[in-house]
Amino acid sequence: MKNIIRYILLLAIAFSYGQELNLPVFTQYLADNDFVISPTYAGIGDNFKLRANGLTQWVGIKNAPDNQSLYADFRISNRSGVGVSLYNDRNGNTRQKGMKFSFAHHLILDYKSKNYLSFGISYNVNSFRIAIEDFETGEGIPINDPSITDDRSVTNHNFDAGVLFRYKIFYFSFNANNLLEKKDDGFLGPEPSKLLNYQVYTGLVLSSKDKYVEFEPSIFYQLFNSDKRSSTDLNFKVRTFNKDGDYYWIGASYRFLNDQFLKPLNIGPMAGIMKNRLYLAYSYQLTMNDLSGYNSGTHMVTIGLDFLQGISDCPCTQGTSWRKYN
Repeated sequence: MKNIIRYILLLAIAFSYGQELNLPVFTQYLADNDFVISPTYAGIGDNFKLRANGLTQWVGIKNAPDNQSLYADFRISNRSGVGVSLYNDRNGNTRQKGMKFSFAHHLILDYKSKNYLSFGISYNVNSFRIAIEDFETGEGIPINDPSITDDRSVTNHNFDAGVLFRYKIFYFSFNANNLLEKKDDGFLGPEPSKLLNYQVYTGLVLSSKDKYVEFEPSIFYQLFNSDKRSSTDLNFKVRTFNKDGDYYWIGASYRFLNDQFLKPLNIGPMAGIMKNRLYLAYSYQLTMNDLSGYNSGTHMVTIGLDFLQGISDCPCTQGTSWRKYN
């Protein structure tokens, strides 16, 4: 039992070091919210899209990571869009809050072949804090250092940049996050200053003969530049539409480290529904590592709203969907 406790503590510490300015991406982007992945998606789709996410990781483990986030993007002209995201993250005795402001511009490479190119950039403000008021003493935990009396926090500023290519039902996006090195903040112990990471998100949308069912396989890849850690998500979704444009969907995701393809980090189903422009989705991820016996997995709920549809008549602001090209 002591070995398990040590393992959990070490994992939590390692996660907290990598947490700053690198909030983990779960399956929020699959809840019809590609803006989570890249600023290049701002302004694509309905003119105003709002998504709120609530995520609880490793349910059953005390002080496990917990995250809430809000994403909104909308068009400001026929070919440009802006967006903002807010997030609050809690992991053990660490707290992180931040926001991103994004801008995207969309170009038509070829009108007849429906070939589009988008560019995006985000400015990020992030506050990272150690909650010393929550420190506890007990068996195996030393008495708190009386010299620790002030707030341990730091604010960082950074940028993301990305590019998105779309060709009919195919999409490919590349994003570079945290382009600047993080400033030293005076915390004790080792801290990463190079937080640059790259993300690739690609897939395509296929349709049934009656055009009321869509199939969307996709891949999400993330690489951390500092130590070359990388992971991949393999995803699959099926959407079913009605004549009014409402739909529901089901899917699944399989995540693994790229040097351990047959040893998934987590795997799980997901589902969502859009009705009268209101959106609701749920995702579950079953933990597949050594912590699986001590928690019931990760749960995420997304609620949203889409409105002001059709303000732009530029096809470059349409999403990648079979139904919009046929």
